[in-house]
Amino acid sequence: MLFATGAVHRSSAQILTTGVLAQDKILGKWMSVEKNVMVNVYKNGNKYAAKLVWFDDSDDKSKPMNTRVDYKNPDKSLQNRKLIGMEVVDNLAYNPSTNSWENGEIYDAKNGRTWSSAATITSDDVLKVTGYWHFKFLGRSMMFKRP
Repeated sequence: MLFATGAVHRSSAQILTTGVLAQDKILGKWMSVEKNVMVNVYKNGNKYAAKLVWFDDSDDKSKPMNTRVDYKNPDKSLQNRKLIGMEVVDNLAYNPSTNSWENGEIYDAKNGRTWSSAATITSDDVLKVTGYWHFKFLGRSMMFKRP
């Protein structure tokens, strides 16, 4: 009886008023507050990842967005993959005690580097994704809203 009560309490705490599990609140499309990048967050097994859906290419119209490739990737075998549809965040694991997604990786196609990453959703429904090297407080964050 005690086990059942604990299980019900734990699962009800993880369910939002909309019936969506707290960890799945991150799912879906997000537009950066600067309106220059859109990603789609999806579940990959029991972890979370994001693919690049759109980016602002108004500064360089030499090639259409959907033909641009990951030419700065240090792995030469990946330098011809298209940016649109490319996974840019991977392996985020939900931590219910902090209501955040942690221990992931984020890839920056502008310089070909991969960083550790974490994400939270603020009280005003803003997704904050932080890329960092060793320490989160030394990282850089991007903010996203639902489009």
